Amino acid sequence: MGGDDPDDDAVVEAAATAAENVIFSRYDNSELRDIDVTVTFEDGQLEVDVYLDAPGDAEQVAEDAVLAARRAADDLLL
Repeated sequence: MGGDDPDDDAVVEAAATAAENVIFSRYDNSELRDIDVTVTFEDGQLEVDVYLDAPGDAEQVAEDAVLAARRAADDLLL
């Protein structure tokens, strides 16, 4: 990576924030029974795991959150 590339922590933070933004844009805090967003970035590999225990189509929201996290990381890296 070049000198202008973001550090791993910046990539993780951007990805996690993007995932959380999707989740909290679709649910009020009181609706979320459990939430876990885990993001790692090592050796150029981004891993994003989102778990939601919430009403409605929580699986779709989790998938959307993962996609948002990946886009945010790509925006920093590309």
